Amino acid sequence: MKIGKKAIAAAAAAAIIASGAVLREARADDANEAAIKEVMKTYHKAPKGVDPVCKKAINGQASPEELKKLVLAYKTLTTTKPPKGDEASWKEKTGKLFEAAQALEKGAPDAAANYKKAVDCKACHSVHKPD
Repeated sequence: MKIGKKAIAAAAAAAIIASGAVLREARADDANEAAIKEVMKTYHKAPKGVDPVCKKAINGQASPEELKKLVLAYKTLTTTKPPKGDEASWKEKTGKLFEAAQALEKGAPDAAANYKKAVDCKACHSVHKPD
């Protein structure tokens, strides 16, 4: 069976297009992972002896600027894809964080208690953090 030049060119073009899609998806996954890590590092961790922003927020000690940045960080999380687990669960958990942080920023009653409930590290990590 003889394969024509057009068939070879079409197959090569399809392979290039497919590899481009795979690379774009890999870059998107890397960007998601980087965004999630940055939010966790910046707002949920701190050097020894220093409270992370999330703990300061629970205790009512976060500055208005810290709360504003926290809201933006959680908004970013709502737009990322989970590195592991169900996307609906991820949207629910990150959405609750985002809404709770917004309530803190606005000074809503019971905001700290609602935020503390939303910042349930184990509940999120057990289903969404990669091994």
